[in-house]
Amino acid sequence: MKTKAQVDKIRAALERGEKLTPQRALRQFGCFRLAARVNELRNAGLPIQTEKVRTRDGAIVARYTLH
Repeated sequence: MKTKAQVDKIRAALERGEKLTPQRALRQFGCFRLAARVNELRNAGLPIQTEKVRTRDGAIVARYTLH
């Protein structure tokens, strides 16, 4: 999937109120670099909030929401 298409789909998901983690973005959009796509959206003016969360297996990951 092209980067632009990923950014558009991630933006739409955030605007729907979805909370995105890297694992979810990989499953939903085939996006291996969610942080980079979020940075592009922030640079475009989207107020995205980052929260650190612990997964079921104990890893700490970023979860992104639209603020």
